[in-house]
Amino acid sequence: MQRSKIAGIGYYVPKNVFTNEDLKKYMDTSDEWIQERTGIQERRYADRTGETTTTMGVKAATIAIERAGITPQDIDFIVFATLSPDYYFPGCGVLLQRAMKMKEIGALDVRNQCSGFVYALSVADQFIKTGMYKNILVVGAEKHSFGLDFSTRGRNISVIFGDGAGAVVLQPTQNQNQGILSTHLHSDGDSAEILAMFNPGTHGNHWVENPVATFDEAEMGQMFMSHAMIDEAQNFPNMDGPAVFKKAIVKMPEVVQEALTANGLTSADINMLIPHQANLRIAQFVQHKLQLRDDQVYNNIQKYGNTTAASVPIALCEAWEQGKIKEGDLVCLAAFGSGFTWAGALIRW
Repeated sequence: MQRSKIAGIGYYVPKNVFTNEDLKKYMDTSDEWIQERTGIQERRYADRTGETTTTMGVKAATIAIERAGITPQDIDFIVFATLSPDYYFPGCGVLLQRAMKMKEIGALDVRNQCSGFVYALSVADQFIKTGMYKNILVVGAEKHSFGLDFSTRGRNISVIFGDGAGAVVLQPTQNQNQGILSTHLHSDGDSAEILAMFNPGTHGNHWVENPVATFDEAEMGQMFMSHAMIDEAQNFPNMDGPAVFKKAIVKMPEVVQEALTANGLTSADINMLIPHQANLRIAQFVQHKLQLRDDQVYNNIQKYGNTTAASVPIALCEAWEQGKIKEGDLVCLAAFGSGFTWAGALIRW
């Protein structure tokens, strides 16, 4: 059976480093407060106007394509995962296709937030397995810094997130001892509003208790974005951190165990677990639950914060570059995020 393998991998993070001390200039917080709750020491922010989610994705993709030994013209499909696209529409996939001067290939955008890259990898894996495509570019990229509330009001969220991009090139392989062994995708929308950005959107405040149900022509032009939404900070992300934490520490170990069971393996077989870099405390809990050693788990949230769809490929690439992932190693990816969605992938490197 034909499998898909990661033939090339790359990542990019902006040059602008913002430490916890730097954030104290904008909000009432402290290095101790942030590290105790998240493990984050610093993060990267893209240039305000010179960099976008797409341009960062292009830089990561360029490295991945070169390492795969191909050119942008060889790519025959794109899957781009992000929650912070350059435009509301069109998506970043076509913008990357244009920027890299690729052929008129298909481009798919994935909106699964923190689990977006693993979802995107799963989609690409199916296309490779069926023989439909031979060189698929999978990108996860985020520019969070453009849409965060850098005030004391928004500190619980704004201290967590950073910018960056990661990418891989998937290719087919006949080697049964190499490639993606399986992927596992899940969702539970019952608590969707616990971690969400409500505006801009087309919900018409239906999630508000006792919403106004009539259509008011006087409000036309203010439905998508209004001064009231801005005044009430509804255009910034909303998160119930403790509720997210409680769900994540259950579902992430579950999806890892699901992947292992599906392949007749145990946690002792894992050479490297790459968890989504949401919170160091979550990653540590998952490690403890699976009884993994420190050398079996890779974390870099300390340096980059939570880069959402970019976090798994950035961490995966760093671990590989540092020699922590070698040919034949069993690598597990796991992510949990808004939706809620969660996903896992098991790879024989």
